[in-house]
Amino acid sequence: MPFVVAALVLLGLLCLLNLLLTVGILRRMRAQSTTGSGSLFALRPGSAVGEFAATTTEGEPVTTATLNGTVAFFSAGCAACHDALPDFLAYARDQGRDNVFAVFGGDEPDTVRALAEVARVVPADLDGGPVAAAFRNTWTPALYVVADGRVVATAGRVPELPVPAGR
Repeated sequence: MPFVVAALVLLGLLCLLNLLLTVGILRRMRAQSTTGSGSLFALRPGSAVGEFAATTTEGEPVTTATLNGTVAFFSAGCAACHDALPDFLAYARDQGRDNVFAVFGGDEPDTVRALAEVARVVPADLDGGPVAAAFRNTWTPALYVVADGRVVATAGRVPELPVPAGR
Protein backbone atom coordinates (compact mmCIF):
# COMPACT_ATOMS: atom_id res chain seq x y z
CA MET A 1 0.00 0.00 0.00
CA PRO A 2 2.79 2.53 0.76
CA PHE A 3 4.16 1.94 -2.75
CA VAL A 4 0.83 2.89 -4.31
CA VAL A 5 0.67 6.10 -2.29
CA ALA A 6 4.27 6.97 -3.21
CA ALA A 7 3.55 6.29 -6.89
CA LEU A 8 0.45 8.49 -6.81
CA VAL A 9 2.35 11.34 -5.11
CA LEU A 10 5.15 11.06 -7.68
CA LEU A 11 2.64 11.02 -10.54
CA GLY A 12 0.89 14.09 -9.09
CA LEU A 13 4.21 15.96 -8.84
CA LEU A 14 5.09 15.09 -12.44
CA CYS A 15 1.69 16.35 -13.63
CA LEU A 16 2.17 19.60 -11.69
CA LEU A 17 5.65 20.07 -13.23
CA ASN A 18 4.20 19.42 -16.71
CA LEU A 19 1.45 22.00 -16.09
CA LEU A 20 3.99 24.63 -14.95
CA LEU A 21 6.18 24.05 -18.01
CA THR A 22 3.14 24.30 -20.32
CA VAL A 23 2.07 27.60 -18.74
CA GLY A 24 5.62 28.93 -19.16
CA ILE A 25 5.68 27.99 -22.84
CA LEU A 26 2.28 29.58 -23.43
CA ARG A 27 3.40 32.81 -21.75
CA ARG A 28 6.51 32.94 -23.91
CA MET A 29 4.50 32.31 -27.08
CA ARG A 30 2.01 35.03 -26.14
CA ALA A 31 4.86 37.49 -25.48
CA GLN A 32 6.35 36.74 -28.91
CA SER A 33 3.05 37.25 -30.71
CA THR A 34 2.41 40.64 -29.06
CA THR A 35 5.91 41.91 -29.82
CA GLY A 36 5.62 40.80 -33.44
CA SER A 37 8.69 38.58 -33.49
CA GLY A 38 6.44 35.62 -34.30
CA SER A 39 5.11 37.20 -37.50
CA LEU A 40 5.41 35.30 -40.75
CA PHE A 41 5.98 38.57 -42.63
CA ALA A 42 9.56 39.85 -42.63
CA LEU A 43 8.43 43.12 -44.22
CA ARG A 44 5.82 45.01 -42.24
CA PRO A 45 3.82 48.09 -43.15
CA GLY A 46 6.24 50.94 -43.76
CA SER A 47 9.13 48.64 -44.77
CA ALA A 48 10.87 49.23 -48.07
CA VAL A 49 10.70 46.44 -50.65
CA GLY A 50 14.13 45.29 -51.82
CA GLU A 51 15.30 45.84 -55.39
CA PHE A 52 14.38 43.23 -57.98
CA ALA A 53 13.84 42.76 -61.68
CA ALA A 54 11.63 40.02 -63.09
CA THR A 55 9.70 39.15 -66.22
CA THR A 56 6.05 38.10 -66.25
CA THR A 57 4.70 35.09 -68.09
CA GLU A 58 3.68 37.50 -70.88
CA GLY A 59 7.17 39.01 -71.19
CA GLU A 60 6.47 42.24 -69.28
CA PRO A 61 9.40 43.55 -67.22
CA VAL A 62 8.59 44.29 -63.58
CA THR A 63 10.85 46.05 -61.09
CA THR A 64 10.50 47.52 -57.64
CA ALA A 65 10.01 50.94 -59.21
CA THR A 66 7.09 49.78 -61.38
CA LEU A 67 5.35 47.81 -58.64
CA ASN A 68 2.26 49.38 -57.05
CA GLY A 69 -0.82 47.57 -55.81
CA THR A 70 -1.33 44.07 -54.49
CA VAL A 71 1.41 41.44 -54.56
CA ALA A 72 0.46 37.81 -53.89
CA PHE A 73 2.66 34.76 -53.38
CA PHE A 74 1.10 31.37 -54.17
CA SER A 75 2.52 27.89 -54.66
CA ALA A 76 1.23 24.74 -56.34
CA GLY A 77 1.69 22.45 -53.36
CA CYS A 78 -0.14 24.74 -50.93
CA ALA A 79 -3.70 23.75 -49.99
CA ALA A 80 -4.36 27.14 -48.37
CA CYS A 81 -3.31 28.81 -51.64
CA HIS A 82 -5.87 26.81 -53.59
CA ASP A 83 -8.54 27.64 -51.00
CA ALA A 84 -7.72 31.37 -51.26
CA LEU A 85 -7.53 31.46 -55.06
CA PRO A 86 -11.24 32.11 -55.85
CA ASP A 87 -11.35 35.04 -53.38
CA PHE A 88 -8.09 36.39 -54.76
CA LEU A 89 -9.29 36.19 -58.37
CA ALA A 90 -12.43 38.16 -57.47
CA TYR A 91 -10.37 40.71 -55.52
CA ALA A 92 -7.90 41.05 -58.41
CA ARG A 93 -10.70 41.61 -60.95
CA ASP A 94 -11.97 44.51 -58.81
CA GLN A 95 -8.47 46.03 -58.55
CA GLY A 96 -7.59 45.84 -62.25
CA ARG A 97 -4.81 43.78 -63.81
CA ASP A 98 -2.22 46.60 -63.72
CA ASN A 99 -2.65 46.85 -59.93
CA VAL A 100 -2.17 43.16 -59.13
CA PHE A 101 1.01 41.10 -59.26
CA ALA A 102 1.20 37.36 -58.51
CA VAL A 103 4.24 35.19 -57.89
CA PHE A 104 3.43 31.53 -58.47
CA GLY A 105 5.70 28.61 -57.66
CA GLY A 106 5.14 25.21 -59.18
CA ASP A 107 3.83 23.63 -62.34
CA GLU A 108 0.09 24.25 -62.66
CA PRO A 109 -0.62 25.83 -66.07
CA ASP A 110 -4.38 26.15 -65.38
CA THR A 111 -3.77 28.12 -62.19
CA VAL A 112 -1.19 30.35 -63.88
CA ARG A 113 -3.64 30.97 -66.74
CA ALA A 114 -6.41 31.92 -64.30
CA LEU A 115 -4.06 34.28 -62.46
CA ALA A 116 -2.76 35.80 -65.71
CA GLU A 117 -6.29 36.90 -66.62
CA VAL A 118 -6.44 39.22 -63.59
CA ALA A 119 -2.79 39.82 -62.63
CA ARG A 120 0.72 40.10 -63.93
CA VAL A 121 2.26 36.71 -63.08
CA VAL A 122 5.90 35.83 -62.43
CA PRO A 123 6.85 32.17 -62.11
CA ALA A 124 8.90 31.45 -58.98
CA ASP A 125 11.97 29.25 -58.75
CA LEU A 126 12.43 26.67 -56.01
CA ASP A 127 14.10 29.34 -53.88
CA GLY A 128 11.25 31.79 -54.54
CA GLY A 129 13.12 33.88 -57.08
CA PRO A 130 14.07 37.57 -57.06
CA VAL A 131 10.63 38.86 -56.03
CA ALA A 132 10.44 36.60 -52.98
CA ALA A 133 13.97 37.67 -52.07
CA ALA A 134 13.01 41.35 -52.36
CA PHE A 135 10.04 40.78 -50.03
CA ARG A 136 12.00 38.30 -47.88
CA ASN A 137 8.95 36.08 -48.27
CA THR A 138 9.29 32.41 -47.33
CA TRP A 139 5.69 31.17 -47.17
CA THR A 140 2.45 31.05 -49.11
CA PRO A 141 -0.17 32.38 -49.38
CA ALA A 142 1.26 35.77 -48.55
CA LEU A 143 -0.39 39.00 -49.65
CA TYR A 144 1.10 42.50 -49.63
CA VAL A 145 -0.19 45.90 -50.64
CA VAL A 146 2.63 48.08 -51.97
CA ALA A 147 2.80 51.79 -52.82
CA ASP A 148 5.87 53.77 -53.83
CA GLY A 149 8.25 50.90 -53.01
CA ARG A 150 6.92 50.45 -49.47
CA VAL A 151 4.66 47.85 -47.90
CA VAL A 152 1.32 49.39 -46.92
CA ALA A 153 -0.35 46.22 -45.58
CA THR A 154 0.18 42.48 -45.23
CA ALA A 155 -2.31 39.62 -45.00
CA GLY A 156 -2.49 35.87 -45.05
CA ARG A 157 -6.04 35.82 -46.39
CA VAL A 158 -7.83 37.91 -49.01
CA PRO A 159 -10.57 39.27 -46.68
CA GLU A 160 -7.81 40.78 -44.50
CA LEU A 161 -6.57 42.96 -47.40
CA PRO A 162 -7.53 46.62 -47.35
CA VAL A 163 -9.51 47.90 -50.30
CA PRO A 164 -7.60 50.82 -51.85
CA ALA A 165 -9.51 54.09 -51.93
CA GLY A 166 -11.17 54.96 -55.21
CA ARG A 167 -11.57 51.36 -56.39
